[in-house]
Amino acid sequence: MKDLLPPAVRGFDDLDLSWLRARQSVKWHRPTRDVLPAWVADMDFPTPPPVADALHEAIDRYDLGYPDWPDGSPLRAAFARRMVERYAWAASADRVREQTDLIQCLQLVLHLATAEGDAVAVQVPNYPPFLATLRTMNRRAVPVPMRDTEDGWRMDIAALDAAVAANHCKVLLLVNPHNPTGHVLTLDELTDIAATAKRHDLMVISDEIHAELVYSPHRHVPFASLSDDAARRTVTLTSATKAFNLAAIRCAITHWGPDRLLARRDEQPPDLYGTVSPLGVVATLAAWRHGDAWQKDLLTVLDRNRRHVHHVLRTRLPQVRHHLPEATYLAWLDTQSLALEEPPVDRVLSKGRLLLDGGTPFGPQSSTFLRLNFATSHQVLEEVLARLIDALRTTDR
Repeated sequence: MKDLLPPAVRGFDDLDLSWLRARQSVKWHRPTRDVLPAWVADMDFPTPPPVADALHEAIDRYDLGYPDWPDGSPLRAAFARRMVERYAWAASADRVREQTDLIQCLQLVLHLATAEGDAVAVQVPNYPPFLATLRTMNRRAVPVPMRDTEDGWRMDIAALDAAVAANHCKVLLLVNPHNPTGHVLTLDELTDIAATAKRHDLMVISDEIHAELVYSPHRHVPFASLSDDAARRTVTLTSATKAFNLAAIRCAITHWGPDRLLARRDEQPPDLYGTVSPLGVVATLAAWRHGDAWQKDLLTVLDRNRRHVHHVLRTRLPQVRHHLPEATYLAWLDTQSLALEEPPVDRVLSKGRLLLDGGTPFGPQSSTFLRLNFATSHQVLEEVLARLIDALRTTDR
């Protein structure tokens, strides 16, 4: 399969395993040395040079004092500018607030906009911390299963409308691009969802953190950009952390569409929910202002890797059902036809010494699925695929 790969990309394919294993972040630090990790949604690639340079410059200036942001951080205007440039969405900088990460953003919105027992419609499968948030906050999750079609994963609009009506949902938690299936909601799908939201007066919490990791010809459309009505009912959550591999900077953005909800948020004590680190702002601004060339190379590598995973599994392990992801760096693999006698996550760990995510934490009907992170060098990816195939080909009989 190696002859199908294009030439190596400097800075992305020259990763040393000992360097990766020396990392203290959870992806590489938690597994034992005989286990190869391709699980949590961190990329293996080095920090984008413009971001590293900006952080070094801040440290070299000893610029770690209190920031002078009387009217909010410079991220607000930078976010609004990027939305116009990327998606022609005239997001208002005045409606942007900073938080430490996307999960905190979600929890804050739910805390302010809903009460215990309120019903929240949510796509399944879904990002496990989102589903766990609904459980721990005692919000009633109303699952809306994504449809696995011959053309890929799709949103089931009829099921959404029926579920919202039957359960009197107050909120739709929308993940687009979708984690874990990699589906990018089409304009038609989004338009239908917006009609459902208007018909049932739903607030929409739109997680768009993977928006900049979309592969051509697919195109991301911010939900709030669809119409004035959509803008007024949508809270958009995003961050530079996924598209630039910066999870540890702890910096995320919330764009608050509903007037009353933004007012309620601003009535809260200013530091009750924490404040974003100046270094997180430095890193995000550097990524947005100077990281596009790096991101272009990144997307070239990820596009190559997703196609390679798709080809290898189709040719060497065709029993595993999957679709070419339209976005993200995650492949969602169904092992149901293999009739394994143990959960697939346990199987690939025990038989292949390979750590993947998957299974029931992603929601109902996910027990036979694996989520594979392919954001790594082609050498590491070859070893990941070899271990996966060996583990799933091994029979119990």
